[in-house]
Amino acid sequence: MDILKKACSYCIYQERTQGEVREKLKSWGVSRDASEEIIAWLITENFINESRFARQFAGGKFRVKKWGRKKIIYELKARGISPNCIRDALQAIDDDEYFTTLRGLAAKKAESLAPESDPFMIRKKVSTYLLMKGYEPEHIREVLEDR
Repeated sequence: MDILKKACSYCIYQERTQGEVREKLKSWGVSRDASEEIIAWLITENFINESRFARQFAGGKFRVKKWGRKKIIYELKARGISPNCIRDALQAIDDDEYFTTLRGLAAKKAESLAPESDPFMIRKKVSTYLLMKGYEPEHIREVLEDR
């Protein structure tokens, strides 16, 4: 089956969710019943593994884009990943590395705002920046109090 080979290649190229594969099959003109059959086969043959996808997604977004846990959770939920897979993916992020990254981002942002004279405004802008990156308010508060 030619479409099955195409679907396998699509999944091999990069980790995919069931939803992404379903959308791609739909764009290729595959019927709903055939799509579900193909997705079931891809899952049993381990071409699609949402737990593996979640771990790689969370690790990549944290290491490359420096996203916080809240933003990662939001994105994984938006992709239809189960809460168990999300929890497991977040546990793979080392706490020490997480806080080191958070401190580094806070310091870098504060440094970029150095000409700003009001320390309250610097703190507010750094806090807003870190919240937008998806870090938890309690961790941000802790990091900013250490400075």
